[in-house]
Amino acid sequence: MKSRNGDIAVVFNGEIYNYPALRKQLESEGAEFRTGCDTEVLLHLYERHGERCVERLDGMFAFGLWDSRTRALLLARDHLGQKPVFYYEWDDGFGFASEIKALLTAGLVQPAIDLEALYHYVSLRFIPEQLSLFERVRKLPAGHYLVRDSSGVRLQRYWELSCRTKLEGTEREITEELDQRLSLTIADHLLSDVPVGAFLSGGIDSSLITVMMTRESVEPPRTFSIGVKERSFDELPFARRVARQCGTDHREEIVEADVVRLLPSMVWHLEEPADPFGVGVYLASRLASGNVKVVLSGDGGDELFAGYDRYYGNYLADIYASIPRFLRESLVGRVLRIMPDSYKYKSLTQRLRWIHTMARYAGGDRYAESMSFLRFTEEAKRQLFTEDARRQLNGLDSKEKILEHFEAANVNDLVDRMLYTDLMTRIPGHLLPIVDRMAMAHSVEVRSPFMEHRMVEFAMSIPSRLKIRRGRLKHILREVAARYLDQEIVSRQKQGFGFPLAYWMQAELRPMMLGIVRDSRLVETGIFARPYLDRLLNEHLSGARDHNYRLWLVLNLEVWYRLYIEGSSLEDVREWMIRLQTAPAR
Repeated sequence: MKSRNGDIAVVFNGEIYNYPALRKQLESEGAEFRTGCDTEVLLHLYERHGERCVERLDGMFAFGLWDSRTRALLLARDHLGQKPVFYYEWDDGFGFASEIKALLTAGLVQPAIDLEALYHYVSLRFIPEQLSLFERVRKLPAGHYLVRDSSGVRLQRYWELSCRTKLEGTEREITEELDQRLSLTIADHLLSDVPVGAFLSGGIDSSLITVMMTRESVEPPRTFSIGVKERSFDELPFARRVARQCGTDHREEIVEADVVRLLPSMVWHLEEPADPFGVGVYLASRLASGNVKVVLSGDGGDELFAGYDRYYGNYLADIYASIPRFLRESLVGRVLRIMPDSYKYKSLTQRLRWIHTMARYAGGDRYAESMSFLRFTEEAKRQLFTEDARRQLNGLDSKEKILEHFEAANVNDLVDRMLYTDLMTRIPGHLLPIVDRMAMAHSVEVRSPFMEHRMVEFAMSIPSRLKIRRGRLKHILREVAARYLDQEIVSRQKQGFGFPLAYWMQAELRPMMLGIVRDSRLVETGIFARPYLDRLLNEHLSGARDHNYRLWLVLNLEVWYRLYIEGSSLEDVREWMIRLQTAPAR
């Protein structure tokens, strides 16, 4: 869209939730609107406030704005990173897009793997800061804008989250305010010209959003759930219970091991490896796409209100660490080394190994180690990467990408440090990009009320003692949920969306996994070491250790490499995977 006189042009992706209030203010100042959409608000805001216009926006957005008067380009990304922006600089030009494949298709970028980004990704599950898996392609960080003009490129943070100031008042008063704020935020997210549905997992976050949006809706909203046959992984019974309570128009789908054949399409849309969590979003979005175009989701609730085991697990690791280390290593460590994995969700063996390992560390070092525990730790990467690859990396340590946030000056206690670190890293680098890409692959827009930046600021002002109470995770959010949902939903433990990949890799996917490791391009190019990959696979297939997270990552990287570095078509990669899957097992 262009301004009335044509001097300013904007390309925009997202939703500005406060655009009615902004428009009203702008009209009172003399602005004349030609349309009823939020995009035009950006043009008028920029005309009055320049690059500082970003600070007045409430929503999920990415936009590029060209001012022909000053020959300046303004790129901006929303506060938490719900919408993506990638860019590429060369001597006399600058390209940007919502997807890297646009830069590739335009011929601006020659695809090459960024070794530093890969090194961090296999540990952290996200690509930090401005990096991408493509050499020289950078992403605009969340809460930042970029100005490109005759003087060069300037990157500016416009939003800073502080965790120091805490709410005062009784637990009941703070619970009441959280209830009201969340209700108002959900109402804002329902602003739409089309029906709005919801992803419903049966967990606290999506269930609470569903019941609150039902109160605001004239017609029963449509809800969508994905499940599996394996009972220890399946949340469908809980989702059905919430759907019945709320009276929603509920749809669900059960998936099996052949879901892995969707991987090439998912990686194509993501432009990086597909997390198992992303499979669920992809399938739920596909299910929703024939019914609605906008859905609400509970993304971010765990990171705001301390919903993951590792938040309380740090306390348990402290208790265990009080035992002399030589006793832990010589007695417990010896037993853990010979205990087989059960491959169940959150198996006892896995949890014991986690506490045993975390007791060796403290503070930020422990939290960094916890992030890579199920993937590749620094120690594991010394075996995964070849000597030549490690030489090129020149002593990189992924832990530093965690410590810079964990040790930030604007955070006080331990729980807040963990939550803040996740909000600054995993949320914009992993969770929200996956949700956006997997939904947009089916032309579905996902809105995440917990990730509205004022909601985030309020949640982080809640004292951490109200988030974890006597081992109860998400205590205050459960107190709000208890006002609306059955006790069985409120009190159930965090499960998380997942698939029985460990079992599938031992059984239905066994031939494919053998072929993936045998034909590894990352081994052939001298990045990964074959002996270590062989060991991982053999240990998993034999049942000695559960390496499903690591092997899934390797599988995804191989698909990504063939699609983006070698330039193979989606159909060719699908056929390659089918050939591997149908090969005789050995």
